Amino acid sequence: MRLPEIRPIETRWLEAAWARQDRLTKPPRSLAYLEELSVQLAAIGQSLRPELGQGAVVVCAADHGVAAEGVSAYPSEVTAQMVRNFLRGGAAINQIARTAQAEVWVLDVGVRSELEEHPRLIRAKVRPGTDNLAHRAAMTKTQAEEAIGAGLEAARRAIREGATLLAAGDMGIGNTTAAAALTAAWLGLPAEAVTGRGTGVDEARYHHKLGVVQQALRRAEQRLGDLAQADPLAVLAELGGLEIAAIAGVFLAGAEAGLPIVTDGFPVTAGALAAVRLAPGVRGYLFAGHRSAEPGHHRQLEALGLKPVLELGLRLGEGTGAVLAFPILRAAAGVLAGMATFEEAGVGPAVEGS
Repeated sequence: MRLPEIRPIETRWLEAAWARQDRLTKPPRSLAYLEELSVQLAAIGQSLRPELGQGAVVVCAADHGVAAEGVSAYPSEVTAQMVRNFLRGGAAINQIARTAQAEVWVLDVGVRSELEEHPRLIRAKVRPGTDNLAHRAAMTKTQAEEAIGAGLEAARRAIREGATLLAAGDMGIGNTTAAAALTAAWLGLPAEAVTGRGTGVDEARYHHKLGVVQQALRRAEQRLGDLAQADPLAVLAELGGLEIAAIAGVFLAGAEAGLPIVTDGFPVTAGALAAVRLAPGVRGYLFAGHRSAEPGHHRQLEALGLKPVLELGLRLGEGTGAVLAFPILRAAAGVLAGMATFEEAGVGPAVEGS
């Protein structure tokens, strides 16, 4: 597949942004991680006075064949029901997006049910859900490419509509199982290091879920060999979800447009891992909105070298943790863009060191 061109983050912009940060009217590094965020935003926007306006979240939705294994506390029908809830404005992501100046777009890339027309619904169904990854490839490589392409086009639409800050969200019953398998595969970790309780399954169902992930990894290894070194698109097709592939497309499109892109929880960050595996330049545009309660999410962020903006113990998905971080990113940009330097404010060294 032909990947979009991504402009590398330039060191000179990082250096210039730090130089400006150190001249602002505050003790150096007194705003801690907020300063790091502002410097990355300056380098992404190639401006020492970065501005972030309207945001957008593309919630990618699809069903999973592995749900038939009983790995979730909820039935597959909930995927379509929640998509309708997003479109009615009744979900958590709708409320958070409203307060965070963000538009919610919903991408149907593989929901089994047919969904009604809606101005915020983007129809790009590749197939009605994946196959059961415990027993066979979740999808073909061609279908994985189509799902990535659907995410690319959905994000480009959000950007055309005015998004200056972009996040991805997820909806798909069974998708933490796919995310666990992909994370274990790409990071070379055992299933137990990255498999969590997802929707809150009990102890017995958790151990069953862990066994399903282990079974899927053994099956994929027989086909592809060392999964950490295999073609990332082939691994995505074997173990992924259609919405996880679409999320990779959202992040590719955001980096292509030179926008800050924000990860959410475990399945969304699996999509970020996929995007970085396909196009390493995406990494420079990524921010981690939060760190979720899923054990594999910490491993993902560690592998990507991302520090979470928020630590709230969230495990809902939908893009909630990503969009919650939007106001903090806007604040980081505002500090660098709007604060006076010591020279501009007429503040001398004695006051600086007080």
